[in-house]
Amino acid sequence: MRMSTSHCTIIAAIAAFFLMTTASGQAAERLPPYKDDLFSTQDVLETSDGGSLDVIEYNEMRDINGRDQIPEKRAQQKYVSLGIRKQQSDETLQLGDQNLDVTRVGPSSGAAFTVIFIHGRNGDRRLGANDYSFGGNFNRLKNLVAGNGGVYYSPSVKSFDSAGVAAIAGLIRYASEQSSGKPVILACASMGSQVCWGVSRDVDSVKRLKGMVILSGVTDPDFAKSPSFKAKLPLWFAHGSRDPVYAATDQQALFEKLLKTDYPTHFTLYQTGNHGTPIRMIDWRRTLNWILGS
Repeated sequence: MRMSTSHCTIIAAIAAFFLMTTASGQAAERLPPYKDDLFSTQDVLETSDGGSLDVIEYNEMRDINGRDQIPEKRAQQKYVSLGIRKQQSDETLQLGDQNLDVTRVGPSSGAAFTVIFIHGRNGDRRLGANDYSFGGNFNRLKNLVAGNGGVYYSPSVKSFDSAGVAAIAGLIRYASEQSSGKPVILACASMGSQVCWGVSRDVDSVKRLKGMVILSGVTDPDFAKSPSFKAKLPLWFAHGSRDPVYAATDQQALFEKLLKTDYPTHFTLYQTGNHGTPIRMIDWRRTLNWILGS
């Protein structure tokens, strides 16, 4: 039977709906391929712990010089799609008694899911919104999120202490309320991981979160005492084996302790990778789909 254009449109809309939602109202698996040939084709050197740990080959000449037009500053154009900027804006949100500067990409309300990225020391909201840095990986993240009905926030965190944690807890609450309780994922890089660990102790935030990503971060030896641990909030670690700032072995030790308790966790180690390697190399589609599907 030949279908009219209107029939095709209706079917496409239904398919899109089921792509992004499940019966429980949470994002499903989900995020379709987006430049996977450029970002997801990585050489796996080792897989262990039932697939929960993988070691990925990192080669600076290939993964920086071969990917960037200007090494570490500007990715080649094929890695970047700038149409997503039409959905991007800089805002200052009033969250309780704090003002928080953010870059938002995607709808301000009604989002299918939310991803929040926290920068490290000396960073601000511009780092997580830069289309060309880190091999274009933030541009891919923005396209994966906003291109599939979600919203992406890159806030400026003024401090990584209790005040910074409170500000991000406020953003999590705001994003959850604006999306009627749809999944919120928090990703923290480097020193910004202190915010993730702080948020893991906030009961209200944990209830609203779907999972967390720790990129080249510090270790929290008391994580097992947190509400996040008790809730078994999915946790993905990504680290470079030669990170001179925070040792990969410390994070891997925490990962292994969590794994023994049947905690939902994953560890990706970039062999010979440095401190910034996970931000450049993490496969955002794989990571987000794992969390959304957990």
